[in-house]
Amino acid sequence: MSGLGISAPAGNRTHIIFLGRMNSGKSSLVNALAGQQVSIVNRTPGTTTDVVKKPMEIHGIGACTILDTAGFDDEGELGSLRTKASKKALDEADLAILLFPEGNVTELERSWLEEVLKRGIPVVGVISMIDRMNEDAVSAARKRIASLNIPAVCISSAAKEGIPELLEQMREAMKGRISKKRLLGGLVENGAFVVLVMPQDPQAPEGRLILPEVQTIREVLDRHCVAVCCTPEEMESVFTRMQGLPDLVITDSQVFGKVYKSLPRGVRLTSFSVLFAALRGDISYYAESAKAIDTLNENSRVLIAEICTHAPMAEDIGREKIPALLRKRAGAGLKVDICAGSDFPENLTDYDLIIQCGGCMFNRSHILARIDRARCAGVPMTNYGIAIAYMNQILDKVIWPE
Repeated sequence: MSGLGISAPAGNRTHIIFLGRMNSGKSSLVNALAGQQVSIVNRTPGTTTDVVKKPMEIHGIGACTILDTAGFDDEGELGSLRTKASKKALDEADLAILLFPEGNVTELERSWLEEVLKRGIPVVGVISMIDRMNEDAVSAARKRIASLNIPAVCISSAAKEGIPELLEQMREAMKGRISKKRLLGGLVENGAFVVLVMPQDPQAPEGRLILPEVQTIREVLDRHCVAVCCTPEEMESVFTRMQGLPDLVITDSQVFGKVYKSLPRGVRLTSFSVLFAALRGDISYYAESAKAIDTLNENSRVLIAEICTHAPMAEDIGREKIPALLRKRAGAGLKVDICAGSDFPENLTDYDLIIQCGGCMFNRSHILARIDRARCAGVPMTNYGIAIAYMNQILDKVIWPE
């Protein structure tokens, strides 16, 4: 029915967050769903100190990431940080499981439910610890939760009671919400020839390809197309030796300009970053926001938001190349800040532009939450590939899936 699994990349998984007070049974429920110990269970309040993330496969939903959070009634300075981490995790949630221990509904549950619904996240309520309740208490608890207008399931994690019903409610809540979008959309048909231009520079991991390249190659093959891979130095030789022209060229964004200049007339062009921008984010907003690059000056401030956390390297696209391109246009005094991983500033109004990486390691909900925050703050937000294409004056020549 369900089990742990690590086959799908994190960004392709449905993220399911478990919320509740301390000792409401969140970790026990996660362990019951997984059929093994995923989270530490202890009656001492505050055992879960940070958001615990575990991959899982759930029949009818597919590859998931389970987010086990700290109790939202945690107190003190450390408790406040734990609660803040739980609220931050809502950014990436596709589904919320809200626990009501023994069916009790306090203002805390109501406020968190309001926050979840405000974000448009589907929610399933859990009346936990029913093994401690008699029949009348369970009936009364059902009525209390029904008044909140959310589906609810009675659970005893200790007895594994109610787990099948919970899984069914989770599947029902996710109906129509699991994205059917594909990385290449309608850009290719069966039998198409696709050339992938992949620089093997100091940023490329030794002995392997980066995730966007791997996922793109896999989809090209799944679509029964032919993938021809080369470095920028070999690209013209590939075009010369091919019988006919490729149907699509996908390049690393950092060599957009070079690839475009060598592209045979009529061949369509995109990049890995642009494809992921269309898959994960709001690419229309990204494209419109790129125009803000023209308004930057030496007094402007830009945020580069990359998701992969890694030690800075020479020629790094986010930390070196994009800032250099921006300063060449706006002036050497342009200030550029970098955030990495799940870090993202609370106050975005200090920035004149945000440039987000492709987001291959985040799910769509997480990226869209960032875009929504930028919109609310009135700050334009674009993407690595879109920004580089714009600065090379070829954005109108670049394509992406609708």
